[in-house]
Amino acid sequence: MPKTAPLNPAEVDALAPHQLAARIDHTLLSPTTTASEIDKLCDQAAQFRTASVCIQPIWVTRAAARLAHTEVKVCTVIGFPTGAQTPQTKAAEATEAISNGAHEIDMVIDQAAALSADTTRLLNDISAVVSVAEGHDVVVKVILETAALTEQAKVLACKAAVEAGADYVKTSTGFGPGGATVEDVALLRQTVGDELGVKASGGIRTREDALIMLKAGATRLGASSTYAILS
Repeated sequence: MPKTAPLNPAEVDALAPHQLAARIDHTLLSPTTTASEIDKLCDQAAQFRTASVCIQPIWVTRAAARLAHTEVKVCTVIGFPTGAQTPQTKAAEATEAISNGAHEIDMVIDQAAALSADTTRLLNDISAVVSVAEGHDVVVKVILETAALTEQAKVLACKAAVEAGADYVKTSTGFGPGGATVEDVALLRQTVGDELGVKASGGIRTREDALIMLKAGATRLGASSTYAILS
């Protein structure tokens, strides 16, 4: 199960590089990514011992094979990047990803449902993916795209993620209007308490950035600048 409770500031400051690496999803989600770039990403993740690699669904099989003898998990994205797919489509995407070797699913919510306070539609959206993950020991992270939402919509989405049985809430896709902010991470943490993990993603490029997000309440970080963060 994911580590959902945040560290206190002193614990964050004391993190050794390998401990920080264990909280990072080493990420490459560009639609023009090549096979050789995926191989390099996986090799770097194995070297750093990151929590996972976070990649597009088309690369799950390749990454799972390359990381098979490591502890690095394979994370992929569902309903990406807008979240405007139907719950049935997202469930089908998740089913295929898991069968191809994904250990973690980062799904984008139905943002319009959150903005319009349609709690039933939002809960159905998240539950469709969570129900697929159940029984497979697969972690589900719910991407809110916080920069596109009102505070009310963020809180509503967090509560729906808790009710649906997700494992994390996550700030951003990296393809939206903005990345992670301290304020949003703190709001997500305040809303979900210690019940869910919080993943900060988008714009985390240095160790200082990473530590700030962890102090705000994040327990997982999404980053493509892993080498710079750990240097």
